Amino acid sequence: MESPNDKKLLNWIILLVLALVWGSSFILMKRGLEIFSSSQVAAIRIFVAFLFLSPIAFRHIKKDLLRHWKAFLGMGMFGNFIPAFLFTKAETGISSSLTGMLNSLTPLFTIITGMMFFNIRSRWQNVLGVLIGLAGAIGLIASGSGAAPGAYSNSWYSMYVVAATVLYALSVNIIGKHLKGVNSVTAAVWALFFIGPLAGVYLFSTDFVTIMQSHPHAWKALGYVSVLGIFGTALSVIIFSVLIRNSNPVFASSVTYLIPVVAMMWGIFENESIHLMHFVWIGVILGGVYLVNRK
Repeated sequence: MESPNDKKLLNWIILLVLALVWGSSFILMKRGLEIFSSSQVAAIRIFVAFLFLSPIAFRHIKKDLLRHWKAFLGMGMFGNFIPAFLFTKAETGISSSLTGMLNSLTPLFTIITGMMFFNIRSRWQNVLGVLIGLAGAIGLIASGSGAAPGAYSNSWYSMYVVAATVLYALSVNIIGKHLKGVNSVTAAVWALFFIGPLAGVYLFSTDFVTIMQSHPHAWKALGYVSVLGIFGTALSVIIFSVLIRNSNPVFASSVTYLIPVVAMMWGIFENESIHLMHFVWIGVILGGVYLVNRK
């Protein structure tokens, strides 16, 4: 029988693995963007995740769950499809590290969209956390794009990330209100089966095949984005559900604090320009996230 200490250790290992996977997703996007367009990278990510989960679809695509189709579609579009395109577009103008830092806004917008559209009540410290976090985001965007020296940059590309985190937040609230009784793996399969074929149709309508046949580094770039799709989209959902089941949502949500750290470490390794004020403002955002997560 597994002891409590062993279970706790396993939870910490899963948490760190998730932080490493999600925190590294931004550098994997950057690798894909060296060969493919931003929209192609997003479409590859979604389509590969769809193909990866297809073999287990027969276990999860049940007729009795069809009544949740609107929620599955919302989860897929807001939680995966549109944000994938927004994140890759953002990285054409700002660094992968800044993109990862701004991703920590998701819990803040989860509270905001929950109050605005889902009748979720929050305490005063949660609202204060939102205000502090948004102030940190404004400071982080104003402090610079963090692009590598000599690279073109535009801090306004940060708005793509902000928009993506708003959509993530909508997806979280849709799941919480309409899919609470549905297994998270089942929900992920349904969501990807709505958006995966759409991503595939779009991908093969571009010059993707031509690039694969002509560019000498295309397969390497495809490998990076495929890793992103398999681990950053498909498997991470399953692993995250295991973490929530074995611990609790509060412990699982603490991955939010670790993702920006991993993203910044990759940024330093990539010689992206990271300033002291970046650390200050990300600290402000995470302080807001802490207040938001308080019951």
